[in-house]
Amino acid sequence: MMTTLPALRGRQRGAALLTALITVTLVATLAAAALWRQWRATEVEAAERSRLQASLLLSGALDWSRLILSEDGRTGSVDHLAEPWAVPLAEAKLTSFLAADKNVASDALEGLPDAFLSGSITDAQSRLNLRNLVDSGGRPVQSAVAATRKLFDLLDLPPAQVDTLVQQMRRALLAGGSVTQPPIDGSGATTDATSAPASTPATSPAAAQSQVPAQSTASSTDDGAASGAPLMPQRVEQLGWLGLPADTVAAIAPYVTLLPQSTAVNLNTASAEVIFAAIAQLDMASARKLVEVRRRQYFSKSEDVSQQLASATNVQITPGEVGFSTSYFEVRGRLRMDHYWVEETSLLNRVSNVVNIVWRQRSAGVQPAGGAG
Repeated sequence: MMTTLPALRGRQRGAALLTALITVTLVATLAAAALWRQWRATEVEAAERSRLQASLLLSGALDWSRLILSEDGRTGSVDHLAEPWAVPLAEAKLTSFLAADKNVASDALEGLPDAFLSGSITDAQSRLNLRNLVDSGGRPVQSAVAATRKLFDLLDLPPAQVDTLVQQMRRALLAGGSVTQPPIDGSGATTDATSAPASTPATSPAAAQSQVPAQSTASSTDDGAASGAPLMPQRVEQLGWLGLPADTVAAIAPYVTLLPQSTAVNLNTASAEVIFAAIAQLDMASARKLVEVRRRQYFSKSEDVSQQLASATNVQITPGEVGFSTSYFEVRGRLRMDHYWVEETSLLNRVSNVVNIVWRQRSAGVQPAGGAG
């Protein structure tokens, strides 16, 4: 049966229409793919630009903090909360800093993205340094262990966890798991010249020879215990490496720190809880009294504290355990642009008026809609 001419023309028109639809679909798909790739490239470029801008701004804020601490190191040997470094920077619009500069024209500020900067400098020695629990030879330091026990008792935490902490830290130290990096200079490179703590006095050859047998004996005794030992943590949130539960780490976080070397608690900046734990035989009422007194006049020597504790019995101020100056500071900087934020935490080591970076940690995220800045 032969197909009539009208039916053949109808089939040809249907095939042409189908081909046109396929062509349009293909072109639309290719155009959508090209548009998506262009949008993705634009977003990646914008994100990279924002990352670099945030990195430069936070690095500048860190250098500013180093300058403040360096100038403070020239003025005196006592550190307290009335000094300029202790004043936090509330969130402020970045263009307000540029507008204050006479060299920046107001026209140059138009079109800049809204960026908000905030930050603070805190005394890292205002908290108990858990690195004090074990000396360089792997031996527990009884005064530091007693201070940590007082803190755990105050926070109603199991005292057995202090034993676990000391034992695991001892194992980590003897196994060579301590990652004590030398400070970092402003360019981000490690400096070997500052790797040794400047506050540590030089050891004479005779004294060094007398220390070698004790350390060698401790190392040989604990070879078996050191096997499978954890790494020595550098930050408080890493204390879980040593077997502490997460709720314990969260509870002690406001009161403890981990520094590269043993340090004393600064009585001018420590909280009442930390002072209570750091000074043997001190009660909480006397610790709160010291905090109240120093608001009017900071302490500069041990006699100032002893005078305030004259009514308390059996309370001794040990210079190696508490002090009035600081070598380690923690700097926090936060930059917010639109719904994105970048936060950086750094540990600085100050020797005289020279400030070096020990470590830096950066995090970023997206702020929920309607959230506070």
